Amino acid sequence: MPKAKQTKSKHLKPSTSASEAPSSFADAAFFPFARYTSIVGVHTSLLVFTALFLPRSLVQFAPEPTAERTSKDRPQHPFLEDLTLNPAFTALAIVAGTALLQSWWAGFVRNWWVEYSLRGPEEDKKVERAALGKDKITQFARAWLFTLAASLPLHIVLVLLGAPIATHIPQTYFMALELSILILFVPAYTFGLPSLNTNQTEGLLVRLTWVRLFAEFSIRTPIERAMVYPAIGAALGCWSGAIPIALDWDRPWQAWPLTPLYAGILGYILLSISALTVSSVLSLADESKRAKVE
Repeated sequence: MPKAKQTKSKHLKPSTSASEAPSSFADAAFFPFARYTSIVGVHTSLLVFTALFLPRSLVQFAPEPTAERTSKDRPQHPFLEDLTLNPAFTALAIVAGTALLQSWWAGFVRNWWVEYSLRGPEEDKKVERAALGKDKITQFARAWLFTLAASLPLHIVLVLLGAPIATHIPQTYFMALELSILILFVPAYTFGLPSLNTNQTEGLLVRLTWVRLFAEFSIRTPIERAMVYPAIGAALGCWSGAIPIALDWDRPWQAWPLTPLYAGILGYILLSISALTVSSVLSLADESKRAKVE
């Protein structure tokens, strides 16, 4: 009797050989310039809207602040009034909006990764694509559980770096959750969760991919750059955004965690655009080389 056909793994195995070789950019699945550019434009624009306008549109639902407002002798711009009225509510609104946006963005990145990583005849690609599609909901749920769980150690890290330990607990946690969503959710949904189990080849590949990207910062494809650059931007932005809080200006917008929160989002946006720019420049350089060869 013929042997039964082996079923393929439902989890996408990260490629260990993909790299930005001169011929790679000729593959539309490797760098879908038009679609990637449009998605980045929409994604970053909606992040700006989430940061600046979503909390203001929901301010009527915010509880009244219990602490006395300061800087009454130096009033701030009217646009900032609703954003600084209740920093905890502002952070919560931004986290909720970011969660929705990152879910959508992660779907695009994962589909991009799947289309490029699939190899073989078109019929085999369809089978593998269908298997991955069935596992999508499970991967999505696991990625969110991982993101929520990672926010707890991030909260501790923020406290160790100077965040209030006994006060402003909701504000600190929302800041940690925002960082976790911006940095960890997309790669967790795309690659899978890092595992310490080295007995399984798939788990080992996923863990090594995480180490290569976020410890060694070794980027091989535009897909990886689209995840790593914004993550670095969010972390650096959050860190630099804490500097204005220490300044003795006594302004409402200096309340924790507004400046690190907004600086983290700004860093994410700028580095996301930078990732697109770098990949586009490399693509144009590759196209120029191929044109000379032809």
